[in-house]
Amino acid sequence: MITSTRRALLSGAGAWSAAGLLAGKWSGPAEAWEPQVLRIPELIDARREGQSVALQVQRGETSFFPNRQTSTLGYNGSHLGPTLRLHSGDETEMVVTNQLQEDTTVHWHGLIIPGPADGGPHQLIRPGSTWRPRLKVKQPAATLMYHSHVHGSTAEQVYAGLAGVLLVADDAERALGLPSEYGLDDLPLVLQDRIFDQGRLVYPNNHMAMMLGVRGDTILVNGTVQPVARVPGRLVRLRLVNASNARIYDLSFTDERSFHWIASDGGLLERPVELRSLRLAPGERAELLVDFSDGRAVTLETEPDGNHPMMGMMGMMQGAADSSRRHTVLRFVPASRGNAAQRPVPDRLVAIEHVDAASAVRRRRLVLTMGMGMRGRGRGSMGGGMMGGGMMGGGMMGGGMMGGEMGGRMGDMMAHGIDGRAFDMNRVDQRVRLGDVETWEVSGEMMAHPIHVHGVQFEVLSRGGRRPDVRDQGLRDTVLVQEPVELLVRFTQPTLDHPFMYHCHILEHEDNGMMGQFAVV
Repeated sequence: MITSTRRALLSGAGAWSAAGLLAGKWSGPAEAWEPQVLRIPELIDARREGQSVALQVQRGETSFFPNRQTSTLGYNGSHLGPTLRLHSGDETEMVVTNQLQEDTTVHWHGLIIPGPADGGPHQLIRPGSTWRPRLKVKQPAATLMYHSHVHGSTAEQVYAGLAGVLLVADDAERALGLPSEYGLDDLPLVLQDRIFDQGRLVYPNNHMAMMLGVRGDTILVNGTVQPVARVPGRLVRLRLVNASNARIYDLSFTDERSFHWIASDGGLLERPVELRSLRLAPGERAELLVDFSDGRAVTLETEPDGNHPMMGMMGMMQGAADSSRRHTVLRFVPASRGNAAQRPVPDRLVAIEHVDAASAVRRRRLVLTMGMGMRGRGRGSMGGGMMGGGMMGGGMMGGGMMGGEMGGRMGDMMAHGIDGRAFDMNRVDQRVRLGDVETWEVSGEMMAHPIHVHGVQFEVLSRGGRRPDVRDQGLRDTVLVQEPVELLVRFTQPTLDHPFMYHCHILEHEDNGMMGQFAVV
């Protein structure tokens, strides 16, 4: 949905003339089409809805390319979901109805709430049923996300469209005067990569993709292929959400312009950080301020994703690896030249309440371990579920070579895991005390793994035994583990018999065992 304010901007000044937005060649897959207007998700503000927000989880048909439709999933629509805005200090009832033919969940990724409302694998929403969690917001302004988290099918359901942006707003953020016109100078940008065959969405259900995570050759932003955003000629706020299954983005502008990074997963930083590139792993979010007052069109690109251990084998399996070329992410075309001084970048943002590392009462060590990625994944949607049949169905895991009891035993032996153990819904791996602070040392095998921890925020204390990089600052719930990282974690929310998850956010790794759970008591 395009808002009325944004529609008015797009209709003026010859916004879509061939000499303007559509000029120039675009890199992309062989079936690439002309650039398309960036879709802006509908904004649902909880206060305007009387603190009761309804989400319908549904199946639909989506046209990513003209005159070509494909089966997708979405919230309140055929693909992806609306942007939800909650307010710090408020309590909002979410009314989530599952209209699918399979189980799903909705995880409020980055929201610090008790276990029963978290939306992890234990909070299943059966077909035809409704889940009504109450979300009490006790954290500052931030860009979060929401997505499916049903164990064994998370990767497939998110790939098909079950993801959206979740915003938290507060008075401190409003007082800063940051760009705040939703869809105009305050843009939610859901980054994903997908594989298409003649316009049809394809999920590669092969060994290598399951082992290393699915990477597509087509970049989408808000579900738009080759998107173009018409922006005002002034400071614009970009809210980046990496909702890809496995791709790590290394983002920069083609003219090498600088920008200001102002927020991490957990919200605003203490001060803006001027950068020329930004890395964003799956599950991470970041907010940027970009100055478009020069009136020049510019493209946001990403470097190739080299996160895999076996370069020579990658090209043999569809969806397992990236090519060597850069990818176009999003082209920006300012409406006109402007005056950057009209809205300067603030010198200071917010004060962050840091936790004293000396207050940690325990140190835990976690190792993200790689198997062959072939664990039996239950009734996943590729084998007769949501997108079964044709290129999206069947496959080795759906009743073929690995089907049946024998396949299940073999698959578990080949699973990914944490500390050498594959995820078990009936096993609590860690127990912590409510209010405690702990140090978690996390390392990984074979490739970089983004670890996400539910129900908490943490700070990065060290990386590879050294002080963390400037890009590691701020509060986080997800961090890329390329070398051992040391995290300072504070546990403020009880699990109440509904454990929190910690897992690799390469979704195929998560589904195939690289996940654990912890109780806060």
